[in-house]
Amino acid sequence: MAFSKTRKLGLLAVAALLLSACSSGGSTSAAPSTTSKGGGAITVAFQNDIGTLDPAIGYDWQNWSIIKSIFNGLMGYEPGTTNLVPDLAAAPPEISADGLTYTFKLRPDVKFHNGRVVTADDIKYSIERAVNPATKSPGSSFFSMIQGFDTASTGKTAMLSGIQVVDPTTIKFVLSHPDATFLQVLALNFAFVVPKEAVAKYGQDFGKNPVGTGAFKFTEWVSGQRLVIAKNPDYFKVGVPKLDKITFEVGVDPTVALARLKSGQVDVLGDGIPGANYVAESADPANKGLIIEGSQLQTGYVTLNVKTKPFDNVKVRQAINYAVNKARIVQIMNGRVVAANQPLPPGMPGYNKTFTGYGYDVAKAKSLMAQAGYAKGFKTELWTSNTDPNPRIAQAIQQDLAVIGITADLKSLAQSAVIEAGGNGKAPMIWSGGMAWIADFPDPSDFYGPILSCGSTGTGGWNWAKYCNKALNADATKADSITDPAKTADRLALWSSIYDRVMGDAPWVPIFNQKAITMKSSRLIGADSLFVDPVHIPINYDYVAVKSGG
Repeated sequence: MAFSKTRKLGLLAVAALLLSACSSGGSTSAAPSTTSKGGGAITVAFQNDIGTLDPAIGYDWQNWSIIKSIFNGLMGYEPGTTNLVPDLAAAPPEISADGLTYTFKLRPDVKFHNGRVVTADDIKYSIERAVNPATKSPGSSFFSMIQGFDTASTGKTAMLSGIQVVDPTTIKFVLSHPDATFLQVLALNFAFVVPKEAVAKYGQDFGKNPVGTGAFKFTEWVSGQRLVIAKNPDYFKVGVPKLDKITFEVGVDPTVALARLKSGQVDVLGDGIPGANYVAESADPANKGLIIEGSQLQTGYVTLNVKTKPFDNVKVRQAINYAVNKARIVQIMNGRVVAANQPLPPGMPGYNKTFTGYGYDVAKAKSLMAQAGYAKGFKTELWTSNTDPNPRIAQAIQQDLAVIGITADLKSLAQSAVIEAGGNGKAPMIWSGGMAWIADFPDPSDFYGPILSCGSTGTGGWNWAKYCNKALNADATKADSITDPAKTADRLALWSSIYDRVMGDAPWVPIFNQKAITMKSSRLIGADSLFVDPVHIPINYDYVAVKSGG
């Protein structure tokens, strides 16, 4: 197919996703379906404290949607969908014929919460900050396609040569190779714009004092108690947000949160319905319309740190894969999940339907342990977050490991502590529940770059297995360089092959794929897709509203 020298989104398959680009007023079709009085306040309950609201650093489901309500990037998504649209960008970018140069014009009406107008320099600074190793961003590797990444990501240079400020409202990106995911990357939290002066003012505490451009402004944070965000009256999207204030209460046991929701003191269960209560609550007719289920591109898994003995032995890792009884864990989850056999979830493009995985085979596991020289087993640690049902799942895995001679001491800690241990390589094994991978965007590359690639093995990265296969890295780059929509099948086939080979190396034990389930109070309205938003994860707070008289 012939292309003109420059055109808007003609090269990439994402062109169709941009047909619904926001109008100049920033309106959206995802308005609440029932009458709203506008304004009002709601309360969301979490068991664990929120680690950070710095978009370059925050990378767990608990802070993901809050960060999206405080900050914006060049690209975004239609509420409740995976439809990619311009956000801080005034329009879709112009893309060069070779797919290497993207030129964006910025909206002129966007201000930071401190009142300053956003410029192209801010976009450049924010992405370079995320790539700078001093920031310790777990999302740095997402930007690897931009020219100059190799030197900037290692600290040899402070700037990315592939980001060029044309004028205050125009920014240009030059890629080192065509990449089918680039526009999706610009919609990630790591690409969100931050003001340099605020980062300089707060330093490492910027994540506790966030200043963004979003629908809500940060107002209060009492560690271990609550976080409060309030409506941004200067937000550039008309009619957004719907609420005046959101209070995130932390330190609330999920069972207590459920009771408080029923008594009208809480509006959203941040941690979801406790597993032990799920069946009863689902059957209660009083909860009709309050429990919302949706599809989710999620995989829960155990990481095996390949830099720590004896997990540096592939036979040990394969043995553990055979040893875990996933059917029993599905029962613990009351059927809210399905057993997984590969990193990709079933709904993700590139998922290999014919791949069988390791299966449950204790005899095979014991044989591999013997072949590895560990017939008598060994001692290790299994880390897990302390939110139910994760300790119970970890105990089931612990029991399975004991059958093949592995004594795993459980370390059940706050989610933030487990994330830190994973990032710095301290934890030999981690059950990822509560921190399990949910797609940042609907593309198979997203289950590789941030959690399985060589580039994400550094301190603070989410490749907790510290797994690096350079041959697979090269194939991953090759797959994402296939930008011709006519060759999509070839690209997905290559990704399937990559994940099949990952499972041969066995840095993970894939456990299950989970549905998106949440529960809200009867006061709240809005399309169900807002409460199980596939991108905001779990909730798009910007468009949730309170009923009239609620």
